[in-house]
Amino acid sequence: MKFAMLILRNVIRNPMRSILSVLVTVVLVFVVIVVWSVLSLLDYLTTEKSQNFRGLVTERWSIPSRLPFSYADPLSRGAARRPGDVMPTDSMTWQFYVSTLDKEKITRESLLFCVAVEPAKILTMMDGLDLLEGNDLAELTRYVKVLEEKRQGIILGRNHAVNLLQKSLFEPKEIIGKRINVTGLATFKGIDLEFEVVGLFPPGRYDTLAAINREYYNNAFDAYQRNTGRTHPLAGANLNLVWLKVPDTNSFTRLAEQIENAPDFANPAVKCETAASGYASFLGGFKDLIWGMRWLLAPACLFTILLVIANAISISVRERRQEMAVMKVLGFRPWQILALVLGESLLLGAGAGMLSSGGTYLVINVLMGGLKFPIAFFDRFMVPEAALWWGPSVGGLAALLGSLLPAWSARNVKAAEVFAKIT
Repeated sequence: MKFAMLILRNVIRNPMRSILSVLVTVVLVFVVIVVWSVLSLLDYLTTEKSQNFRGLVTERWSIPSRLPFSYADPLSRGAARRPGDVMPTDSMTWQFYVSTLDKEKITRESLLFCVAVEPAKILTMMDGLDLLEGNDLAELTRYVKVLEEKRQGIILGRNHAVNLLQKSLFEPKEIIGKRINVTGLATFKGIDLEFEVVGLFPPGRYDTLAAINREYYNNAFDAYQRNTGRTHPLAGANLNLVWLKVPDTNSFTRLAEQIENAPDFANPAVKCETAASGYASFLGGFKDLIWGMRWLLAPACLFTILLVIANAISISVRERRQEMAVMKVLGFRPWQILALVLGESLLLGAGAGMLSSGGTYLVINVLMGGLKFPIAFFDRFMVPEAALWWGPSVGGLAALLGSLLPAWSARNVKAAEVFAKIT
């Protein structure tokens, strides 16, 4: 305890230097946590899972994928036709719908990107939502039940709610119960729909996405034909992709083979790949940015923390050479001097890292509702709970590495040489 108190007194002996070192470390650890939070989600999505394996079925030779809706049911069964064929444990169809909330002035904020789905599948097949628990799960379950009952319902992402209300992220639920009219864009021109907002997605991954009932969406193509007397161009190709869930890798391999070899899916042909592979392909355009974040930005921050603390400890050791010489005369052993300097550095680094990680988690997740950082189809990232130990670990490790040389120099202080210079 006395040794710990000595370390604390040495740290606060020069408060300005210690405060500046802590502030720099807090800022740099914040940057590292933000970068790792983004990378951890992208790594999770692009890493193959050993269980609850997800597959993705899309059109083989065309981007964007456009499949006839008649493919939906047989693909949801994994093209199983014979006894012994693999059946997915769960499945989900996605039909894209791009529209605008303001047809007179189309802006990024007015765009509404929807997926038409079977509402019940939102809870079991949308990545991340199947892991919800507590109040978040109860709330989303209630929204999904309403969406099943109200075919004109829509579950919005947080960004859409904020844009509609033109208010801050702290009041998005005010949008629930309101009715909105949207106008189809580009290939969806002519499919104009009216929705009632029945709920919101939890903040994070689905901030820029909305979910609608696929029955209402498909009926809109029939209504278009009745009103215009002609078939909409997308009527025969409005299924974009199918998600499939299987128990393990072996089951997925067999499932992919039976789907791609099925004669029912020859025109247009389909491909079945892992969800991780699909995500990786989609993120391919951002690979340079992701590489730079992983191998340039984060290491640069770590190296800067190391230099800052190494410089602070080096100055402290040079100023206290006489003190350390006296401590040796009083009986302090070299390893105790070494531990004293390393302890001071660890207190600064780990303490600043803990302060930074706790503050980052609180501000981004609780106060801001997620970090707004648009990349690919993600708009907002949450800081994982693991960040609470990332901060102390990063700050402490960088501090220890940066203080090794100054601490070793302090350990080797020779009392005779120090006192000889004084005299």
